[in-house]
Amino acid sequence: MVEANAASDEAILVIFTLADGLYGVNVDQVREITSMRDTTPVPNAPYFVNGVTNLRGQVTTVTDLRRRFGLEESNRNDNTRIIIVEPDGVPIGMVVDSVSEVLRMPAKDIEPVPELVTESGGSGIDAEYIKGVGKLGDGELLILLDLEKVLAAA
Repeated sequence: MVEANAASDEAILVIFTLADGLYGVNVDQVREITSMRDTTPVPNAPYFVNGVTNLRGQVTTVTDLRRRFGLEESNRNDNTRIIIVEPDGVPIGMVVDSVSEVLRMPAKDIEPVPELVTESGGSGIDAEYIKGVGKLGDGELLILLDLEKVLAAA
């Protein structure tokens, strides 16, 4: 389950898109959001690692979440963003299709991942990368990611 703000029993999430899905990560885990930039490839890096970039004087690894999750690749455009997160104090960039908003979500609207998803072992995003599923007011669902697991191999 996503950590909720104890004072208000809600999660504050950065919402972004990948393919046709909506995803979210806790705002506390996000250092900054920047536009797409050039990266330098790193030999023998995992397939989903675009390379490294110089971000404010600090070398930062940039991963492509579409590749990481086995989603179809698409052309980057003016909406493409890099979300910089710092698990374990090391900055890592995640390329996403777009960032839409910062959203306050009541904890009661966040549910655990359904068992069928965790047992299916099908293609797409591994259930181990998912912390929960948020229900938005318009009936849409939001996949809440566990960044430590998503970025573990990066």
